[in-house]
This record gives sequence, C-alpha cells and structure tokens, in this order.
Amino acid sequence: MRQDKVLGEFIVNGNRQQTAFAPHKTLLEVLREDLELTGTKHGCELGECGACTVLVDGKPVLSCLVLALEAQGRAIDTIEGVADGPNLHPLQDAFAELNGSQCGYCSAGVILTARKLLESKPNPTRDEIKRALGGNICRCTGYIKIFEAVELAAAKLRGEDAQPTKETLYGH
Repeated sequence: MRQDKVLGEFIVNGNRQQTAFAPHKTLLEVLREDLELTGTKHGCELGECGACTVLVDGKPVLSCLVLALEAQGRAIDTIEGVADGPNLHPLQDAFAELNGSQCGYCSAGVILTARKLLESKPNPTRDEIKRALGGNICRCTGYIKIFEAVELAAAKLRGEDAQPTKETLYGH
C-alpha cells in the first residue's frame, strides 16, 4: 500500500515543528509549501544558484537537493530566523545600508551562507568571502556591494564602530 504522506518533525529557527508531507518533497518544498517559510527561494532547483540555501545543523545546504525526510529532527535555520525579533542581524543591516541586494531574490541564501562564514571566521579576507559565497549567484549586483556588506557586518560583529565609506555608499 502506498503511503501518501509522512509526519515529520523539524527544528526550524529554534522551534520544533511538525508537518505531514509527501515523502518525495524536498526540504525547500516543505519549508515553503508546508511550513509557509517563503524566505527561502526556489531558484534553479538544480543546486547551482544558491537561492535555496539554508543552514542544516549549522552548515549551508542547498535545500532543493535535500529530501525533507533526510532533514527530520535536524536544526534548520532559514532567513526568517536570522533577525532577533525586531532587531536585524548585522548582515541584514549591512545589506540594507549598502544596497547589497537589488531584487533580493538571492539575499536569503547569501545572508545565511555569510552568517556561517562569519561565525567560523570573524575577520575574513575579501578572497575568503568570495570563496564562501561562490555557490550563491546574484544576477543584479555585480557582487561588490555584497562583499562590502559582509565586510561591514563582520566589523560590526567584532564590535568595531564600522561605518561605510562614501565610496562604498555611492560607488567606486
């Protein structure tokens, strides 16, 4: 007999959540369709663009390539859990301040990937930022504003009174 749905439990943004879903669904589909967390984006659905990046047990994962069954019981962080209540994470602040996103479609995946980078390496070089974000494609910004936003957020997270330069704000 075919089973139409399974009951799964996930720890999403620190909260235990249960949902019934078709066993063939990806983590991306369950997050968006069943848990209504639409900040994680459908991109290429081939694991090539990074728009669907979430953190699973603290590691960046392309949620379009992971079956939801494989993520049961694991800690999943989405963009909805990055802010601390009404207070934006320094990465979110920096992206807004420096216009690190234009259409914003890639932003959730970029921010989550950058958050992991800054947790493991508080003072990354520009090359380390480029490497870390290499799997996150942005079709709008040309990446410079993204890299600068990560650098500004890193400085703020280190406790520095960092401010963007005029060149960073208004172009090079």
